[in-house]
Amino acid sequence: MESEVKIFAGSSSHSLAEKISVCFGQSLGKASVLRFSDGEFQVSYEETVRGSDVYIIQSTFAPADNLFELLLMVDAAKRASANEIVAVLPYFGFARQDRKDQPRVAIGAKMVANLLSAAGVTRIITMDLHADQIQGFFEVPVDHLYASSIFLPYVEKLNLPNLSMATPDMGGAKRANAYAKYFKSEIVICYKQRSKANVVDSMTAIGEIEGRNIVLVDDLCDTAGTLTKAADMMMDRGAVSVRAIVTHPVLSGLAYENIEKSKLTELIVTDTIPLKGECSKIRVLSVADLFANVLHRVHNFESISSHFIC
Repeated sequence: MESEVKIFAGSSSHSLAEKISVCFGQSLGKASVLRFSDGEFQVSYEETVRGSDVYIIQSTFAPADNLFELLLMVDAAKRASANEIVAVLPYFGFARQDRKDQPRVAIGAKMVANLLSAAGVTRIITMDLHADQIQGFFEVPVDHLYASSIFLPYVEKLNLPNLSMATPDMGGAKRANAYAKYFKSEIVICYKQRSKANVVDSMTAIGEIEGRNIVLVDDLCDTAGTLTKAADMMMDRGAVSVRAIVTHPVLSGLAYENIEKSKLTELIVTDTIPLKGECSKIRVLSVADLFANVLHRVHNFESISSHFIC
């Protein structure tokens, strides 16, 4: 007998979860969060999940309450005898802490993976991890989706002449190169130096910029300092236009102000994280249909490789 699918939303991703459930063809399951006056909270399912395949949709961006709420929802589903418990993390928080890049620091991404496994997840579905190797931190299957299947058609419709794909830092070279191969375009790589986190001291670029339409590619945008500095530098060096495609709009601090004041033509993002402010240059593309399709395929034991365009 085939298990019933039940989709639940965490507080941080309720809007996206509603879109995914509509695309999937069923309504969201009923769950509630009881909040105490001291800040403690308790989650509960308002319907049976016994024997069901439970999909819990929650991006784990700040604050850490979002991660802990997900852990509680997983634990509650396990204790309620769910058949499968799939954590759907459109944005996997703490992914930037994927290694020891200096002495005496934690590997936060591995710790989060351990917590999810200990809570009882049987599968992870996520998108555009900051580092691919994070998949290996889990002892359960990980379906790692790419927003390229959403961004590529959008960029194609722009029909930009003299297109160059670019990366705002050395770490994104592989990602930008994949896009460049797809479009058979040139590639530009930026090199930056930092004195501390979220502060860029200097930046230069390798590759032809003058007379080109540049599309910057990155997995996330936090304060937008690096992104806007790269865009401004390229426009000053003769680029025709500079756009950016970024999967996860973290957008903290002065991000919205930085983007609005920059020489970026537009910033194209997804709805893995809900926007906290407004900016005329930001365009949001939804990942709901992609995730709904993958949920169908995972439940029916079908391949999802057709979604991996580049």
